[in-house]
Amino acid sequence: MKPLTIAIDGPVGAGKSTISDAVAKRLGILHLDTGAMYRAVGLCAMERGIDPRDEEKVSELCVAGGARVDVRYDGGRQITLLNGRDVSREIRTQEAGQAASTVSRYAAVRRMMVRRQQELAAGQAMLLDGRDIGTVVLPDATLKIFLTASPEVRAKRRMLQLREKGDETPFEEILEEVNARDRQDMNRPLDPLRQAEDAVRIDASDMSFDAAVQAIIDQLEVRHDAE
Repeated sequence: MKPLTIAIDGPVGAGKSTISDAVAKRLGILHLDTGAMYRAVGLCAMERGIDPRDEEKVSELCVAGGARVDVRYDGGRQITLLNGRDVSREIRTQEAGQAASTVSRYAAVRRMMVRRQQELAAGQAMLLDGRDIGTVVLPDATLKIFLTASPEVRAKRRMLQLREKGDETPFEEILEEVNARDRQDMNRPLDPLRQAEDAVRIDASDMSFDAAVQAIIDQLEVRHDAE
């Protein structure tokens, strides 16, 4: 019997990572935050003094094995590893997020990441979230969700996250970064952010965290009832 797989895609700041984590815990399955993997590649490039916009050098870094990205789980929580080092906290900066959006456009990076993500999801129940899970990584997922929210709501959420870390970046600047990430993710030539034809769209702009989690659980129950 094919294991349960859930694909959750959506734009930056929609709450995919935290909501996906809660859904996975409710279901008792693992959650793979694929965005964290791209952030690790972007972080690696920056640490090596490579401009993330330099596709040739970033691609060489990946092909040569200089950016080995993997994950392990500790009590069900994902630990993102870069060349064996835990970078779970370091990848949560604005700079790492922007670098991730840039390097994720490169074919060499995407091939490496998609292959590893598919390996991790093979043979076990798992929820994956990202930008191209339902369209590229897991096209045959049991359930596909496109989770979104308005740019203003997403920017506000991101601002609150940054405030907790002592980052006082103005709301207007964060909103512009959110819109820039949307444009870049949706218009990249390779595997752009888009809703899969068979994905259920959930707009969480006016939803509480718990309501968004329940909405996804409800869709899984609808899918099971239909079968």
